[in-house]
Amino acid sequence: MPILIPEDLPAFDILSAERVFVMRQDAAARQDIRPLQVALLNLMPNKIDTETQILRVLGATPLQVEVTFLHPETYESKNTPSSHLDKFYQYFSDVKERSFDALIVTGAPVEKMPFEDVTYWNELSAVFEWAKRRVYSSFFLCWGAQAALNYYHGVPKYPLEGKKFGVYEHKVPDPYVPLIAGFDDVFGVPVSRHTEVRRADVEAIKGLDILAESSDSGVCLVHEPSARRVYMFNHLEYDALSLKREYMRDAGIDPDVGVPHNYFPNDDASREPRITWRAHRNLLFSNWLNLVYQGTPYDLGKLL
Repeated sequence: MPILIPEDLPAFDILSAERVFVMRQDAAARQDIRPLQVALLNLMPNKIDTETQILRVLGATPLQVEVTFLHPETYESKNTPSSHLDKFYQYFSDVKERSFDALIVTGAPVEKMPFEDVTYWNELSAVFEWAKRRVYSSFFLCWGAQAALNYYHGVPKYPLEGKKFGVYEHKVPDPYVPLIAGFDDVFGVPVSRHTEVRRADVEAIKGLDILAESSDSGVCLVHEPSARRVYMFNHLEYDALSLKREYMRDAGIDPDVGVPHNYFPNDDASREPRITWRAHRNLLFSNWLNLVYQGTPYDLGKLL
């Protein structure tokens, strides 16, 4: 089934060329289907790259999805054209009276800062609180996952000695959990972090389940079934070149950044990287949206 996005969104042509099933709004209106309503709070600097990555994985699921793009009102984006934001994005204040089947909150390049020092922390806290009543299920990514876990449960983040950067091998303790159904016992995940959440802190909170972790890069995926929240501290949503773009941007500037681990063939940055996590990327989001579809009410007003 298709993902519903405006035809003039940059991601439309990119995803169409990749044979991702995208649909124009006028065509969707002729179908007697209620699409899943997904709010995407995009906190990343280059919002076009990030929205394309998220839409790619949502478009790979068998469900019809309609996405509402949000960005912070209390922070002025410097890396995305204002014309793009004005045309395709809204503020939280514009949608806070609406309800959604799902919410996705991205990461942000602020992980070295204390949560409360982030410019839009109060606004983000309001989103987290609103999601308790107005969203059936939430999916938090990277710093967004750290922030949500801290808001809901007080779980801290800790600085790493150096940036954890590359594609790391992860394992699943229980492959029969519905959210990770079909996962291999071992799989690679792109990681790009200066901080971490620690296993002991997660295990201390009743109702939090660790679904994937790495002996090299730590906790990766945490599920909170009772609240229908997913916390992903890494970047399965990344495309093949995401880590390369980060490396080219930061190499020689950030002393913590070396060649990404296990990413370029033979760790040779002059060679083109290969994507080795696509299947698990698509499977995780497909499993999540399937769980949303099975549980969310047809009338979103019943969430209240």
